[in-house]
Amino acid sequence: MVADFTNRLRKNHKHLSKWAKRQQIGCYRLYDLDIPSFPLCVDIYHDHVHVAEYKAKHGMDEAEHAEWLGECLQAILEVTGTTADRIFLKLRERQKGLKQYERFSQESYGCWVEESGLKFWVNLTDYLDTGLFLDHRITRQMVRAASAGKRVLNLFAYTGSFSVYAAAGGATRVDTVDMSQTYLSWAEKNMRENGFSDEKSYQYFRQDILQWLPGPLKDYYDIIVLDPPTFSNSKKMRDFLDIQLDHVHLINRALQALKPGGTMYFSNNFRGFQLDKEAIRAENIKDITAVTIPEDYRNKGIHHCFLITK
Repeated sequence: MVADFTNRLRKNHKHLSKWAKRQQIGCYRLYDLDIPSFPLCVDIYHDHVHVAEYKAKHGMDEAEHAEWLGECLQAILEVTGTTADRIFLKLRERQKGLKQYERFSQESYGCWVEESGLKFWVNLTDYLDTGLFLDHRITRQMVRAASAGKRVLNLFAYTGSFSVYAAAGGATRVDTVDMSQTYLSWAEKNMRENGFSDEKSYQYFRQDILQWLPGPLKDYYDIIVLDPPTFSNSKKMRDFLDIQLDHVHLINRALQALKPGGTMYFSNNFRGFQLDKEAIRAENIKDITAVTIPEDYRNKGIHHCFLITK
């Protein structure tokens, strides 16, 4: 019954809206697949709501499903107090290959949101993800706290949120690397909006990271952020990437660009991921997953995160 979903939404909203206000968080996950028969994720972006329906065997025909989904959206509208023009819906399913990069809408809608006093552009219509991974909120804060006076390399940088946090933390140099010019331009937009526009201190590289590493700057960086996708065979990449099979090679190559004693934040979203610690050429590896999962995420397996010291 949709009443079960509505009641859970109200319960979550009562707690999380107060929690977010105390933490000065404007973007958070309201509902995280809490009830199996309601396979939805509901994210709040200030006064906007982003809803992702996960593909499931629900046993409903098209008309029944449309009615059910309409009732769910109405419940979200009532509980959050938003308006119909500020709620955005996507169907989410396991993505393979190039499909994960496809656009959904030709009519883009985006807005600036704030997190920890910093501004980020989110796109609520065009892609599966909005441009700001809310589950890494705590990890970004860790990078910010560690970046003063440091050289930082952000690999598979996406829209550059880690780069913004590093710059805000006082990094002397931030290099942002991604294969997508769209995302690099987005990252630069985020950096400039937050006042980080010095072309010497903040540089952007469109590169196949598997080919670029270790690059010309060996033993150069103090901090590396490495947050690769679970799977990719993007046409911009020469090699196929499977994070479980390739993580040792990827981490060890990235470590070559890190100064002795430097630190790497390595994360991924593969649910069954197992880190091969013995094969990684590092001084110390600490699993920090538990402390990087935010309170608003019911799914404690949303990502894996490790702090690796060279």
